[in-house]
Amino acid sequence: MKIATDSHKQIQGWSWLKRILGAVALLGFLSSSFLYLTPLGTNIRLFLANTVIETQHRDWAWIFVGVKKRDEMINAMGLMSDANAKEPQDLSAITISKHKGELTKVEDISGHGWVGKKMYIYDPRALRVVVPNTVGQGERITSMVQRTGAVAGVNGGGFDDPQGLGNGFAPVGVIMSGGKILYTGVDGTVPQHVVAFTKEGKLVIGKYPIDQLLQMHVTDAVSFYPRVIANGKALPIEGDGLNPRTAIGQRADGVIILVVIDGRQPPYSIGATLKEVQDLLLAEGCINAGFLDGGASSEMVVNGQLITKPSSKYGERRLPSALLVFEHPDKIQVPNIWDGLTKIDPGGAYDNPDYIADMQKQHANKPKTTPTPNAKASATRTPEPTQTPGVIETPSPSPEGSMTPSPGVTPSVKPTVSPTTAVTPTSRPSVSPTPGVTPAETPIGTPSEKNK
Repeated sequence: MKIATDSHKQIQGWSWLKRILGAVALLGFLSSSFLYLTPLGTNIRLFLANTVIETQHRDWAWIFVGVKKRDEMINAMGLMSDANAKEPQDLSAITISKHKGELTKVEDISGHGWVGKKMYIYDPRALRVVVPNTVGQGERITSMVQRTGAVAGVNGGGFDDPQGLGNGFAPVGVIMSGGKILYTGVDGTVPQHVVAFTKEGKLVIGKYPIDQLLQMHVTDAVSFYPRVIANGKALPIEGDGLNPRTAIGQRADGVIILVVIDGRQPPYSIGATLKEVQDLLLAEGCINAGFLDGGASSEMVVNGQLITKPSSKYGERRLPSALLVFEHPDKIQVPNIWDGLTKIDPGGAYDNPDYIADMQKQHANKPKTTPTPNAKASATRTPEPTQTPGVIETPSPSPEGSMTPSPGVTPSVKPTVSPTTAVTPTSRPSVSPTPGVTPAETPIGTPSEKNK
């Protein structure tokens, strides 16, 4: 009892700083013990690691589970996506009838810790893949919708996104529109993850070579994964975290359902798991479903207005592709802006206008200080001949946050309308999409590509 009393008196004698540091140390010890020494703590760490793995910062997942376990989890996700892509689709299970009445309907949706939007598209033939109209720059979805006169739209496939600040002009996988191949990273014999539509309006999700897509009369396609519903049944999900999501599914009557979940905005909406979105689409009666690019790219635009809340600090992102809804899709001409290009710079912090403006603003708001001369030194120091008596020279501080542009990394790309011509990056490896989120910078196990 006396020892406890002495310890209490000793703590009371500590300074406020020492007390705070002691409390932080104690909290850290208790938290670490809980996370690493209890079953519940282990599950929490695995969940946090899965959430991080589904982002551009997947390498940091080692903080929660270690390097070896992180790599195992990343590989397991890749193997799951490939396995889920294998089952052949029974396209005869989908019946497309002539559409009459309203083309789309949008509803609010919500779940545990997330909110979003759900769009019904009653004629699947109204959907088209649209790409930017400026070489070297991706385009925001609101701009694409307004420029083309589309009814609505969501983000499309994955892209190379250095530091999360890419220019949105370096796609991953394949992009097709109106029956033309606008971009491909490999030749026509190599299977790639796709979300695609046949000319009849049937949704195709899985891993297919371009040659086979053409044989199936696919007209529009982008690349992303995972596939989570095949021929009416739920497919297994390996690992899962909370993130913004964009998903697509089709019912047996041909109706398309697009889902966008907001995320990374507590307490408004943290994000949804792959399983939550899978359950939502199963409840809607979807017989085939999968994911489009997610994370900070997830958004839905209706009548030219953004109706969801992207998680990106800078709002809407510049993207290489979108799925847009048109009243008269057959009249839409989508030019191939990658035609003839031999190199594509994916951009990054050095050329992102929003990031650069933010850094300049931070520098402009940084208070400037004038050094105070030492009184004793001033009294004895003899001024230099070039210094005016009574005037203190203030050095100009170097701008913090100012950036020295670094050369852009330029993977060699050769888009072509021939499905048998391969494209091989030379400087920056292609990135493959993480399940339902924005692409990262390390392959997750897909042999033919690296979503993001």
